[in-house]
Amino acid sequence: MSEAEEAPKKQKQTKKPKSSIKKVSAFLVGFLVIIGLAAGGGAYWLKKNFTQSWVLQEDKVVVIPQGSGVAKIANLLHGEGVIENPLAFRLALRVAKLDKRLKAGEFLFPAQVTPEQAAHILEEGKTVLHRITLPEGLTSAEIVALLNAHDGLDGVITNIPPEGSLLPETYTYARGAKRADILDHMQDAMQATLDALWSNRKEGLPLATKQEALILASIVEKETAISSERGMVAGVFINRLNKRMRLQTDPTVAYGITLGQSDLGRPLSKKDLKTPTAYNTYTIYGLPPTPISNPGRASIEAVLNPLETKALYFVADGTGGHAFANSLQEHNRNVAKWRRIERSRK
Repeated sequence: MSEAEEAPKKQKQTKKPKSSIKKVSAFLVGFLVIIGLAAGGGAYWLKKNFTQSWVLQEDKVVVIPQGSGVAKIANLLHGEGVIENPLAFRLALRVAKLDKRLKAGEFLFPAQVTPEQAAHILEEGKTVLHRITLPEGLTSAEIVALLNAHDGLDGVITNIPPEGSLLPETYTYARGAKRADILDHMQDAMQATLDALWSNRKEGLPLATKQEALILASIVEKETAISSERGMVAGVFINRLNKRMRLQTDPTVAYGITLGQSDLGRPLSKKDLKTPTAYNTYTIYGLPPTPISNPGRASIEAVLNPLETKALYFVADGTGGHAFANSLQEHNRNVAKWRRIERSRK
């Protein structure tokens, strides 16, 4: 091997010790700074700045990005007015061996929080929880649209889950949670709720499966928003199923036209009521093939434990509720009364 070929090898050998010396020196400097502080009265200064001082005047929410090191966190908290001295914060964290245990996320720091308390908040990782309420009676497509439009969540939902498989409820989440995870949680909650209520159902119902109960509950959910009426409305539909009468409920007709992708946006016409679809309960007997919305727990419970009634009909009464009738003649009088109310409003 020539001398020219040996030269680069010698240079590589001389670089390694120099890099190691720099690392050792950096460690020694940091170590000596801490020791020097403790020996020169700095321990009192460090303790006071970490455990006794506070500058935050009111509650503050701060987002710590993923991958943030202790220096970035200290500077971020200082910039947000949570701590006064980022250097003291960093040194104290290293002495307390907390510098590698701080977590990312969205955190609430209360007014008058000390740097030590702020550090423990980040160590515990209890992030701020947000809430999203998904109302009863929405279709699965409508729920997905709400989740995709909601800020603070990650990912986009592209697949619409089966109709009726989501439990409407208020759900909590941490900033950055995946939208798909909330959807999964809603499906699990619906299945658990349906299982629990089905096991306590009234005997003799004309509902052979949990799915049939869910279908009828989705109709009850769309027919009334008044909690005190759900059991009565469910009782009417149960009576009609037992007598093999058509359910004749308008929301199923509307769903048969839109299939839950959008709101119909207009009143139903006489032609709509006569046009056959798989969901038009004016033209078919029994239940439609799937739910027409995502019902809440109360509507499922109403269907599985309906009120005892002889009523077979109901119509709007002009007050937001419904007038119920045992006979067609009585129902026709209620309908006529409702028509007069409608004309007077126009």
